[in-house]
Amino acid sequence: MKVESSVIAPRTPVLSTRAGLWWGLLGVTAFSFTLPFTRVATGGLSPLFTGSGRAVVAAILAGIALAATRQRRPTMRQAARLAIVAGGVVAGFPLLTSFAMTTTPASHGAVVIGLLPAATAVAVVLRTGERPARSFWVYAILGAAAAVVFASLQNGGIGALTGADLLLFGAVLAAAVGYAEGGLLARELGAWQTVSWALIVAAPLMTALTVTSAFAQPPSATPVQWLAFAYLAAVSMLLGFFAWYRGLAIGPMAQVSQIQLVQPVMGIAWAAILLHEPIGWPTAVGGLAVIACAALAVRTRLTTRPRTEES
Repeated sequence: MKVESSVIAPRTPVLSTRAGLWWGLLGVTAFSFTLPFTRVATGGLSPLFTGSGRAVVAAILAGIALAATRQRRPTMRQAARLAIVAGGVVAGFPLLTSFAMTTTPASHGAVVIGLLPAATAVAVVLRTGERPARSFWVYAILGAAAAVVFASLQNGGIGALTGADLLLFGAVLAAAVGYAEGGLLARELGAWQTVSWALIVAAPLMTALTVTSAFAQPPSATPVQWLAFAYLAAVSMLLGFFAWYRGLAIGPMAQVSQIQLVQPVMGIAWAAILLHEPIGWPTAVGGLAVIACAALAVRTRLTTRPRTEES
């Protein structure tokens, strides 16, 4: 109950919202390199090793940070909720995107990942009871549509769903649930503590997967591919979440989540620069549309409707 009330009625809405948006943007910027660098890493490392191994490395770093700062351990109830976060953002999203990136361009991955803000907003509403204004949903839906059209034009059209598309849809669902639950837990445990404990919770499973993948297909990568893997482990799996969960914790979460609408713009830009994937004028136009919708969504005032008044 206390968690929900703290979500519904922040004490300093104006200052908190601004801070939440800036922290959220920092996290999204860090995440925008994830798909291109996953594409690079899986060029020499197996997708299972890439998806699970990065979580193991991040868990080691998280364990050091938790021990050095003598953080209190989560309660049993918090540990159960951390398992949900771990399933979504430590295991689900990294593994599913790693397999998807072996058969599809990073820019194409941004098509489906562009749906993540809308999925996160829905997860937030279902989990916390936040009730954004109707105009918020209009801008959020327009933003998600603009993100899909933008990335689709860059790829010449999505066409029929492929196995990689289904994996990416699953990654969106997993991340949305993990973001919503993690944003709530960050208000109890702290932003960086939440993702750190989630990594520790998932460490046994991810270690087993990493060892299994290493025996099945021994890692053999170039220095550039190992550097991409290092970024995925240290930034995509850890440091980026420090900023992202802090932004969600400050909230309002449904609004902060819409900053992700700029992630397809950034992701395709990095794919063009780092992977030399083609980009043209439709990308520039679509990018402006995505950013405009994101700006309108985050500026919309969050209105709440008490559950007792709902029919």
